[in-house]
Amino acid sequence: MRTYELTCIFRTDEDNFTKGKELIKADFEKYSVNVLKETDMGTRELAYEIKKETKGHYYFYELEVPSDKISEMDKHFKLETTFLKYLFVKKEN
Repeated sequence: MRTYELTCIFRTDEDNFTKGKELIKADFEKYSVNVLKETDMGTRELAYEIKKETKGHYYFYELEVPSDKISEMDKHFKLETTFLKYLFVKKEN
């Protein structure tokens, strides 16, 4: 298992934020992801407009997950509309 960081930017309304977090938790259970750290970074002004939004709710995860599962989660996240953006980064040990 490798360590990854996941940063998600959700829409700022409470419904999309809650729905997005539930979706991520369901995927984590489905792909046997171990969450090491979870941080709510709050609402911030975006550097540029994304999908006609100027603000986003940032959320950070530190994960342990098999590397082959990252590509499967990435494919699923691309289809999801509750995220403005997300990024998986492999963490150096």
